[in-house]
Amino acid sequence: MSLRDEIEAVLRAWNAYEVERGGSPIVDFDCFPDGPEPEPAPDRLTVYRRLMELRSAAEGVLASRLDADLAYLGALLGEHIPPADYVRATQGCGTAGWSDDYVAERFEQARGALADLGIGWGSDTNAELRQAEGLLDVGEAPHAIRQAAHELEPLIREATGSTAPYTLTVETAEIDAYWAYWLDGAGQHVRLRLNLPNVEFTQVGARQFALHEVLGHGLQSASLAARAAGEDIPWVRLLSIHAPQQVMLEGLAQAWPLFVLPEDKVLIARVRLTHYTQLVLGQVHLALNDGVPVIDCADHLRACVPWWSDKTIAGYLADRGTNPVHRSYMWAYPAGFDWFAALAEADAKVSREVLNAAYREPLTPTDLTTLWPAGPPIGGPGGTVRLRKPPVP
Repeated sequence: MSLRDEIEAVLRAWNAYEVERGGSPIVDFDCFPDGPEPEPAPDRLTVYRRLMELRSAAEGVLASRLDADLAYLGALLGEHIPPADYVRATQGCGTAGWSDDYVAERFEQARGALADLGIGWGSDTNAELRQAEGLLDVGEAPHAIRQAAHELEPLIREATGSTAPYTLTVETAEIDAYWAYWLDGAGQHVRLRLNLPNVEFTQVGARQFALHEVLGHGLQSASLAARAAGEDIPWVRLLSIHAPQQVMLEGLAQAWPLFVLPEDKVLIARVRLTHYTQLVLGQVHLALNDGVPVIDCADHLRACVPWWSDKTIAGYLADRGTNPVHRSYMWAYPAGFDWFAALAEADAKVSREVLNAAYREPLTPTDLTTLWPAGPPIGGPGGTVRLRKPPVP
C-alpha cells in the first residue's frame, strides 16, 4: 500500500469514528469513493499517533496534508497553538491581515457598486439590495438554482476546460448553524443542502448559489474526482475543510461572478459587498484570537456592517473564537476571496492558467503563489488596524 493510500485509510477511519458518534465529518468530498470502507477508529488519540507515524515518512503534498490533519486533530484533543501557526498548518497561508486603508478601498468599491443601483449605505443596505436582486419564495429556490446552474455551466467549463460529468441532489435542512448552504458528495455525485432558517432567496442569489456551490464546489470536486479515477495522482483524494486546498476552493467559489458575469451589476454589487464584509470579518478573526475583548470585536462589526444583528454578530464571533474547525476554516474565506478578486483584475492569460489548474488538482496557497508570483500575499500584507466603535444612537 502506498503512503497516500495509508493516509487515506486512516482519514476514512477517523471520519467514520466522528460520524458514528454524531460529530462533524472529516471528509467533505470523497474524490475516490471506490476506496475500501473502513472500520471506525477506536478514538482520536489512536488516529493522532498513527498520523504522526505516517508524517515521519511524508514529503511534499502528503506532508502538508498530514500537517493540517495533525493540527486540527490536535485542536480537537485540546491543544492550543498560536493562532498564526494553527492557520498556517491547516489553511497553508499567513495571517498578516489587511490594513484599515485597504479595507476602506474595498468598502468604497462596494459602496460605489451599490450607489450605481440607487442603494445607500446604512442599516437598510442589505434589505434594499435583496429587493434589487428579486425576492424568491423558499419553494422556488431549488428549481431556480438548477436553472441557473444549467445556464451558466458552459461558461465555467469554457473557463476551466473541465469535461467532468456530475449529478446534483438538492436537499433542505433546518439547523442552528452559521451556514446557509453547504455542498458535499463523492465522485460524480454532488449534494447541495439549503439551511432554510438562514437562507434569503433571490433571483440574483440563485445565480450566485449556482456559481459558488454547484459549478464552483460541485463541478470542481467532480473534476478532481474524474482525474483521480483515471490517474495515479499524488495528492490525498479526500477533501476536508481543515486542509490547505480550502483557500482555493472558497476563494474561487466566491469570486466566480467577477470572471464570468462582470456585467451583471446587481450580482457584482453583492460580490463587492461580500468581499468587503469578509475583510472586516478577517480583521475581527485576528483580533479575537489575539485576545481583544469580545465586545470591542462586536462593536467593530456593528460599525462596519450596520445591518448585522447582535445574533448574527454573536455567531460570527463564536465560530472564529471557539470552534476548532472554524478558527481555521473561516480564514479561508477572506484569504481566498481577496486573492481571487485580485486575479480577476489580472492578465487574462494568468487567470486562465490558474482556473484550469484549479479544476485539475486541489491547489494550496503555495501552488497559487507559484502560478501567479505577482499576486498579493495570501492572508494579507499586514498593516495598521484600529477597531471602530458604532455611532452613538
